[in-house]
Amino acid sequence: MHERAGQPAQSQDLIDVQKLLRNYFELVPDVSTPEQMVSFGTSGHRGTANSASFNEVHILAITQAIVEYRKSQGINGPVYVGRDTHALSEPAEQTVLEVLAGNDVVALVDSHSRYTPTPAVSVAIIDHNRRGGSIADGIIITPSHNPPADGGIKYNPPHGGPADSDATNWVAARANEIILDGSRAVKRATPNAQKFHFRDNY
Repeated sequence: MHERAGQPAQSQDLIDVQKLLRNYFELVPDVSTPEQMVSFGTSGHRGTANSASFNEVHILAITQAIVEYRKSQGINGPVYVGRDTHALSEPAEQTVLEVLAGNDVVALVDSHSRYTPTPAVSVAIIDHNRRGGSIADGIIITPSHNPPADGGIKYNPPHGGPADSDATNWVAARANEIILDGSRAVKRATPNAQKFHFRDNY
């Protein structure tokens, strides 16, 4: 356990949120550099905008790759989208929703714009697919336990749990291809997400 666990934050712990948000939009990653390429850990890509390892370019490409992956797998239903409290999660969510809208994929977000824990997204996916009909999956914008300056994005397939390495390796490879090609494959439009009550459903 860290010696300051449970203690209030000190001045040296604080981050420059405005700089972080600017860097999310302004810095362009060089995916020929391992530290800046899309790389999935436990079903997700994590990094920070300040070091060009989690930027809008990444999220555009990752979301487009997820759209292409789910189409290849016959996943034809909505995408349940959740986000946590990290500073980069809100802009990343907007980026995700733009790409889903650009690809005519129905996105479902929390009805009260609240933060959405990963288990709530998982339950929503499972409940949807248990009813039959279209097949749903999910995207959760969170770096989990990582520090405040970090961002993260995870893909949950139709079983509701973390994506396996077959899916994440495919998505990461395709996302890096998209970035190397100048993101020309990315389709984006004004977000048109539908509202879903994650808490009541849970």
